[in-house]
Amino acid sequence: MTSRTSAAPLAAPPLREDASVIGLIGAAHLVSHFSQLLLAPLFPWLKDDFNASYAELGLLMSVFFVVSCGSQAAAGFAVDKFGPRPILFGGLGILGTAALGFAFSSSYAMLLFFSAWAGMGNGVFHPVDFTLLNRKVHASRLGHAFSVHGITGSLGWALAPALLVPLTLAYSWRTALMCAAALIFGVLALLLLHRHQLTLPLTSKKASADKAAEGAEGNFDFLRIPAVWMCFSFFFFNATVLSAVQAFAPEAARLLHAVPVAAAAMCLTIYMVASAGGMVLGGFLASNPAGCERVIAAGYGVSAVVALVMASVDVPGALVPLMFGVMGFASGTAGPSRDLIVKSAAPANATGRVYGVVYSGLDIGQAVAPLLFGTLMDHGQPMQVWLAIAGLQLVLIGAAFNVRRVRRTAVVAAAA
Repeated sequence: MTSRTSAAPLAAPPLREDASVIGLIGAAHLVSHFSQLLLAPLFPWLKDDFNASYAELGLLMSVFFVVSCGSQAAAGFAVDKFGPRPILFGGLGILGTAALGFAFSSSYAMLLFFSAWAGMGNGVFHPVDFTLLNRKVHASRLGHAFSVHGITGSLGWALAPALLVPLTLAYSWRTALMCAAALIFGVLALLLLHRHQLTLPLTSKKASADKAAEGAEGNFDFLRIPAVWMCFSFFFFNATVLSAVQAFAPEAARLLHAVPVAAAAMCLTIYMVASAGGMVLGGFLASNPAGCERVIAAGYGVSAVVALVMASVDVPGALVPLMFGVMGFASGTAGPSRDLIVKSAAPANATGRVYGVVYSGLDIGQAVAPLLFGTLMDHGQPMQVWLAIAGLQLVLIGAAFNVRRVRRTAVVAAAA
């Protein structure tokens, strides 16, 4: 009996089953990241049509991520109590209606309202996605699952400007946003069609229900785990870097290195596509969980060096897009390992809550960063933008090893 019990976890389900779950969750994650950039590529047109300042347009993004932060933390508890599937469908429905709301907005106040509404929908994805991946995908394939998850997110970011800007130029920004809504509802229809593959095993549901029955105190016990808060800080700094790259790095590079406007506009797409490629490699590197921190250090270390070169060396403008690609690829390799260190900090019955709290650090970072880096740009400091990007990536390396140190300390204390 002992041999059968110990051997059971080694049996992996057919690859097709895991691949199907990973693909469906990846499609939802693509929509989440796509929706985060529904407005930013359209700022030049929105500025004129609504007579808005850049600060007001930036506020739309800050509101989105502030609301997403609160929604993400709450969604973690809802996922553990009700299961991930209904929460996922609700989030996609909210994002689809928000895109339609943007398309039909007639005032800045309406844009502000639908930014908050979209943030509420965006907050559900990380608790849902990682709960499903951790519980339905075999442990031997989790590194690749997290890799695909990260890749689809990067592709969602790359798709938003690639789809919205050409449609706006050909038709109007309102038409572009209606097409975005159609894409979101299309993915929702796909997931509804395959909803049986997004159902947790009955044992997982029962365990979640038993955990919820323990009472409010038990529900919050995970907040006492130091590694959870170390992971939270890691994702805060990670989001600050990413937001700076998305919103201001191309313009800062253009000012520093006389990059042509068309080439500067391509830098973000190159970064995101290269990041997706790096995550493919990162999925293989993450197959050994014990080496996750070293992978993170290597990836962000290379990216930090590129940022320092961009800040301090007179780089030919033609090389700047290539450097964005190198930085994106290096950062991408760290993605799957980044997600695995959170898994190591999560108690078995609190997956949704831990991911909800930890990944809310992403939303807080993305809400704060536009204000900080926008101020640097307003004061004519593009070099400081790149120095800050480099410095924050070095902080990320230290934060990853801090998670490992705190986790080991906890294990030793428990053993004692």
